[in-house]
Amino acid sequence: MDKFFLSKDDSVLIIVDVQERLVNAMQVKDQVISNCLHLIELAKLYKIPVILTEQYPKGLGPTIDAIRNALPAYQSIEKSSFSCCGEPNFSGTIRDLMRKTIVLTGMETHVCVLQTCLDLLQQGFHVHLVKNAVCSRSKENWETGIEFMRDAGAVITCTETVLFQLLKVAGTDEFRAIAKRIK
Repeated sequence: MDKFFLSKDDSVLIIVDVQERLVNAMQVKDQVISNCLHLIELAKLYKIPVILTEQYPKGLGPTIDAIRNALPAYQSIEKSSFSCCGEPNFSGTIRDLMRKTIVLTGMETHVCVLQTCLDLLQQGFHVHLVKNAVCSRSKENWETGIEFMRDAGAVITCTETVLFQLLKVAGTDEFRAIAKRIK
């Protein structure tokens, strides 16, 4: 049952490969970018670590400006493996944070996000896949990736569910800041 709960003190936000050339191939990119930005804002308010990855940036370009500019500091982990866990820098960073719950977003759902999710689950992490903050070039591939991760044991969630699970209560400055964003 623990895997269904989110805590600001035990969560990490991972944004997988939201890069210039990859974004251009996505049909629902605006929704994914917007939802990633909402999650980044909450992460900043609660000091939740954000890990950003880039798949072969020489070919796919850097992370898009909107995401880079929203982060307090732009620092990405470059990778060539599809799973973020195949990159030693990533695995070391995750391990050093000593947090058990992953909020997973990015591109593409059925490739890099899926393989990262599977590796994280195998390592004992609780993965919350944010369904409306991931995408693939085709809806069929996106759906397949979501179903695969659910079957593997990930919690399938959405941006607002994550936001409100972490906020816990209304009436705080953090709640007002997020409520203003999602109107």
